Amino acid sequence: MNSILALAPKIVWQYFYEITQIPRPSKKEEKIIAYLEDFAKKQQLACKKDSVGNILIIKPATKGMENVPSVLLQSHVDMVCEKNNDTVFNFETDPIEAYVDGAWVKAKGTTLGADNGIGMAAQLAVLASTDLQHGRIECLFTVDEETGLTGAFALQSGFFSSEILLNLDSEDDGEIFIGCAGGIDSVIKFKLKTKPSRDEAIAFKVSVKGLKGGHSGDEIDKSKGNSNKILNRFLWEAQKVFDMRLAEFNGGNLRNAIPREAFAIVTVVKEDGKAFKQAMEDYCDIAKKQFGSSEPNLTMTIENVPMPERVLTKKLQKRLLNSLYACPHGVLAMSHEMPGLVETSTNLASVKFDNKYITVTTSQRSSIDSAKVDVAAMVRSVFELADAKVKHGEGYPGWAPNTNSPILEISRSSYERLFKINPKVRAIHAGLECGLFLEKYPELDMVSIGPTIKGPHSPDERVEIETVDRFWKHLVDILKNIPAVK
Repeated sequence: MNSILALAPKIVWQYFYEITQIPRPSKKEEKIIAYLEDFAKKQQLACKKDSVGNILIIKPATKGMENVPSVLLQSHVDMVCEKNNDTVFNFETDPIEAYVDGAWVKAKGTTLGADNGIGMAAQLAVLASTDLQHGRIECLFTVDEETGLTGAFALQSGFFSSEILLNLDSEDDGEIFIGCAGGIDSVIKFKLKTKPSRDEAIAFKVSVKGLKGGHSGDEIDKSKGNSNKILNRFLWEAQKVFDMRLAEFNGGNLRNAIPREAFAIVTVVKEDGKAFKQAMEDYCDIAKKQFGSSEPNLTMTIENVPMPERVLTKKLQKRLLNSLYACPHGVLAMSHEMPGLVETSTNLASVKFDNKYITVTTSQRSSIDSAKVDVAAMVRSVFELADAKVKHGEGYPGWAPNTNSPILEISRSSYERLFKINPKVRAIHAGLECGLFLEKYPELDMVSIGPTIKGPHSPDERVEIETVDRFWKHLVDILKNIPAVK
């Protein structure tokens, strides 16, 4: 705590620390909403809340800036809740244990919540500061961005009045974002069909661990391993050699995170136990060589476990493993318009067993709407071939770049003047709420900025300290240099 509060800019880190102490899982944001309402009351600022919990706090223009157009600053209040398996932590009750590690702020065994806590902290700092120059400020705090974009979907026309929006949910210092991908989720269900385990068998738990994981949009092109795909490949190959029966497959958690860990419970006949273990070790060596430096901590383990009472029917096992093997994952197309930008991708996010179903969750993204629909149909076709039921989510639109944006020019010239560096102007493959805002506020002029955050949506999440200082200076300078209306 003390080391974080000693960082600059002090006011931003003070609010970020306070935010880390407030549990705020997606769809359970009541505590952070109450904190924001209390903040507005203490600062004597106008505040309103809509039916889903979105908060708008308004600060009047500073003296001499009354004719500057109103600006909306926007962040989301929820955070991705991921932890390492060996970390004991309750995201609904426990404060994040943030700490300084050299040039970075990290968390102990969990996600940090800099996505989008740093953006929120900057908004609160603007609202609380008495030494800034700016026109009228509206600060919008949206709910449930990470799991459903609920706040952005529910936002009503007229909730705010600004026609300039600064989204504070980007993760790369020195880059100004003017577009983002749209996305859609595809959820697959297999009806669970089982039979009793064999008396002559033994059971093993096979685990994949140590993967980096990360954001399924922003980091999908980093050649990271997918624990579900790695584990499934072994199971698929093993069933061809051994009389192997699958009792459970559990991998990944969130639709917008590349899965880091997975495990399966399987049975084989007793005389094949030693050979099965050796086969797993041989396969692990193959996987390590395949991923090389991109996943240096990849490990696979196998251990004896109690015999499960039931295993999948052979037919269902084959349908599941075949479809998981065939399901695409990763980058499918790069943009022809913006070199280096991922255009279309898909993420095989999670596989879960319960008493009635096997549920497979995937997510598709693209900056081209028809391509997003196409890859979702591709995923659907794979699982329908395996007689599974597939349901698509509502989806969300992308944000088409506007290279002639006035706020882009102000933001670009500000960064160059402050830091003597030409910022990159680009689109992001991750989803932002901006596309949904444009549907209801088509006159909005928008950019997205933020400090450098690495490993978002994973326990490796960290924010680079010096870039938070630059982010703050850049934000303050943009607000100061928006021209008055003549």
